[in-house]
Amino acid sequence: MIDEALVWDRLAALLPDADGDEVRVCQEVGEQEAGLGFLVDSLLRHRVRIGADTRAEICVLAEVWGVREGVARRLADCPGDGLVGGVELVEGAPVVAPDGFLLIPWIRATGSGRLLVRAHVEEPWGDLSLIPEYYGVLASERGPVLRTFESFSAREAFEELRGSHA
Repeated sequence: MIDEALVWDRLAALLPDADGDEVRVCQEVGEQEAGLGFLVDSLLRHRVRIGADTRAEICVLAEVWGVREGVARRLADCPGDGLVGGVELVEGAPVVAPDGFLLIPWIRATGSGRLLVRAHVEEPWGDLSLIPEYYGVLASERGPVLRTFESFSAREAFEELRGSHA
């Protein structure tokens, strides 16, 4: 089980003290969405270099709190540290799964090539459903699906992927 307070504390520690304290306060008072926005704004403002693992972890946290799209766009502008991480954010064309859902590539384990995907419904107007139907860990970009996780289990799916990156 992941201790969310420790995750937030570790991410806040990337920032100068005053900004890190603000991120911690947001988390403590239940304003995680605002805290994530402030975290990414501060990373950008202070030009903090972050690794691929940290970038993916922030993106997963944003997914959990329903702000992934807004955070991910800005997170992409944060400078990297130039190192290869155990995981990396990826973009790719959706693939139609046998169950009819669109599998959206999201995070890849760099060592094993396993891929974490979000499974969405395509809405009648062409957009993807706001909340994934489930998350899946695939053996590779071509599959097969090794394990699925319920729609509220982004963190658990990420930890499964991270455990397989070696």
